[in-house]
Amino acid sequence: MRKKSILWGLFLLFTFSPLALWAQAELGSDLFSLAKIQSGVKNKRVSSADPTGNNRDHLDPFKPGEKRTIADIKGTGVINHIWVTIAPQPPMLSRNDIIIRMYWDGNEYPSVESPIGPFFGQGWDERYNYASLPLSAGPDSGTGMSCYFMMPFEKGARIEIENQSDRNIDAFYFYVDYVEMEKLPKDMGRFHAWYNHSLTEALPEGETEWGATGPQRPNLTGEDNYVFINTEGKGHFVGINYYVHCPTTMWYGEGDDMFFIDGEEKASLLGTGTEDFFNTAWCPKQPFSHPYFGYPRVNNDLGWLGRTHVYRFFISDPIFFDKSLKGTIEHGHNNNLTLDMATVSYWYQDKAVALPAAPTKEQRALKPFINSTDIHRWRDAWRKMKGNSPTLWGNE
Repeated sequence: MRKKSILWGLFLLFTFSPLALWAQAELGSDLFSLAKIQSGVKNKRVSSADPTGNNRDHLDPFKPGEKRTIADIKGTGVINHIWVTIAPQPPMLSRNDIIIRMYWDGNEYPSVESPIGPFFGQGWDERYNYASLPLSAGPDSGTGMSCYFMMPFEKGARIEIENQSDRNIDAFYFYVDYVEMEKLPKDMGRFHAWYNHSLTEALPEGETEWGATGPQRPNLTGEDNYVFINTEGKGHFVGINYYVHCPTTMWYGEGDDMFFIDGEEKASLLGTGTEDFFNTAWCPKQPFSHPYFGYPRVNNDLGWLGRTHVYRFFISDPIFFDKSLKGTIEHGHNNNLTLDMATVSYWYQDKAVALPAAPTKEQRALKPFINSTDIHRWRDAWRKMKGNSPTLWGNE
């Protein structure tokens, strides 16, 4: 019986993971398919290599506001590797204000649109090492950014970079590696990635987390949840990078994930807390990396004040949908916290579709850090509210 269970588990893993689907097409990059000898596949590359053979292997500077197509691939194939590095590095040049877009099959609309830093796992205007199965950044401190998501196309692929920052991109280096073929294997989906951002709103009664300032109410509908994917069509969701800047020392992660599949009014996939959704537990603030999930950047301030980056990839457990998928998460229990939240979600659909509207530069502007002076001002206001006794301690 145990042997049958193991074999069944291996069958499910090999049959349903995105990498396994690629292996079944005999073009995969997983260990099983490395032994398979391929036919009719030709490796191609578009890069910033100096065409003169000299060592100036980067693109000319991008001016503020400039858009540039870095890859315009004709025909049929699959992008299987992208690598990028940019100068100058943050904080001199914010990778939150450099946009990457990808267009499949001759479409005029992108099916990938995100600030380039968050897409590769670099939040805000920071840089730090990050390692997962499909995405990585580093070393040194996130300078080299790589993507191994498979990106099929049948009628061409185009990758565009836009400089929305206020200064030049002095040097942009890149590889786009792909395989060219006459025909895609059957049922190859199109890769999608969407960046969203929101400064979430606290409840009218305030930030009641853990009942610290008042009673908490239930959330049965998810109506005011933060939305990280909202798409129509057939496909499967495969991952998320989640960036949160918390302006309070209170734990930010009591929010539950809720997935509404194929038009459901009530979520059929309901979580138990933000850290649980990301396979961790008990309010962590310790760096951790696993191929499928982790905390590459954690706040080092008081309590949970500050910035945290968490990721999870659904490699062996994709979330499937036939008509639509809306993925959401609470910002604090019952959406009671003001948080600066941003996400990049990754998924495949049976055809390339347009994304929801992208947040503007102004909408995704970074919030400043709360510092010790701000906390002292909070204390001063509290002292005055309590009568300004000279012996007030802080928890009266």
